[in-house]
Amino acid sequence: MAVARYVNSSGDLGILDEKLHYLEGRAVNQEEDSYYDLPARSAAAGSLYEHCVKAIEHGLRFGSHGLPLIGSCDWNDGMDKVGHLGKGESVWLAFFLHQVLTKFSAIALLRQDSAFSSKCLEQARQLSKNIDEHAWDGAWYRRAYFDDGGTLGSAQNAECQIDSISQSWAILSAAANPQRATLAMKALDQRLIRRDKQIIQLLDPAFDCSGQNPGYIRGYVPGVRENGGQYTHAAIWTGMAFARMGDAARAWEAFNIINPIHHGNTADAIARYKVEPYVICADVYAVEPHTGRGGWSWYTGSAGWMYTFMMESLLGLRREGRHLSLTPCVPPGWSQFSLRYQHLSSTYQITVKLRDVAYGQSLLFIDDIAMGNLLIPLMDDQREHVVELNYVQPAHE
Repeated sequence: MAVARYVNSSGDLGILDEKLHYLEGRAVNQEEDSYYDLPARSAAAGSLYEHCVKAIEHGLRFGSHGLPLIGSCDWNDGMDKVGHLGKGESVWLAFFLHQVLTKFSAIALLRQDSAFSSKCLEQARQLSKNIDEHAWDGAWYRRAYFDDGGTLGSAQNAECQIDSISQSWAILSAAANPQRATLAMKALDQRLIRRDKQIIQLLDPAFDCSGQNPGYIRGYVPGVRENGGQYTHAAIWTGMAFARMGDAARAWEAFNIINPIHHGNTADAIARYKVEPYVICADVYAVEPHTGRGGWSWYTGSAGWMYTFMMESLLGLRREGRHLSLTPCVPPGWSQFSLRYQHLSSTYQITVKLRDVAYGQSLLFIDDIAMGNLLIPLMDDQREHVVELNYVQPAHE
């Protein structure tokens, strides 16, 4: 995913030819969950592209529902007992893998590797079919299947009936049935966004004492960290999903809930939040008497996603090779915004003016010259360019 994003953004195909050595280490034994060691550098090497192909092929391992095996965990490392016997499956990982496959298929085509590109697309199509058949719970998407076939993230569960990342990634991956994905986000909105406490929970209800053991996540107090608190990384994905749907009101609401400034703008707020209000924290507690208290601060992973959320999902700025594009998702009431973008020796002073549908179609001007499309060419000419985008934002249904 990271390689595909870098290549698509930079246009740098040459990086795919960089030679990298493999690592060597023993396999995890049957009786082990993990082990600590320093892997050795293998004498064997391959291009970055070859590394990516091997990684994707290694990930094409599925369980009885045709969903990816979760193994010792997926994104949520606290769910380390869901599939530790080798049969458990992850719904979220199905969405993530679908996006990896679709994004990398385009990279494979750029490498004239049509066979692997086709393989990626075929695997993605089958994943989408399996998601449709086995991941839908009736009003939202399940989170996983345990080794014994039991569901996680289902209305039938006593704990963790709904998990946010299966719903947000149903939208972000474009792997799900659009109508179901919309219903899933509606369920997330109703069940996990606690507007009274300004928190977006990861899951609900929290794990506590049910018979199912998802792993060490249950060792956290209910409502703390991944166990039913706000895990900021996932909360950001919620906002990004609303933006992808064109729901500017909910996307910006999510941004305002997550924004640490709003947790430290009064004496009462900072007394509750208790961590720095100028950096992103990993989590926010959702259990009394600590509701609203920030957890692990200076959390770089969530900070990176927050920047992406702001720049790409909300302001709509994306670099695509030698061009910039702007597809903002802003609330009603905004009339315009501006930004400054530096590319090598060139500077772009960009003003985006929000127009209503009566304006007609969006129009882009660069240095007072009307452009035939909405792409801003990136140059290295030691000049300052004045860009004006008159943007007609599509209506959200």
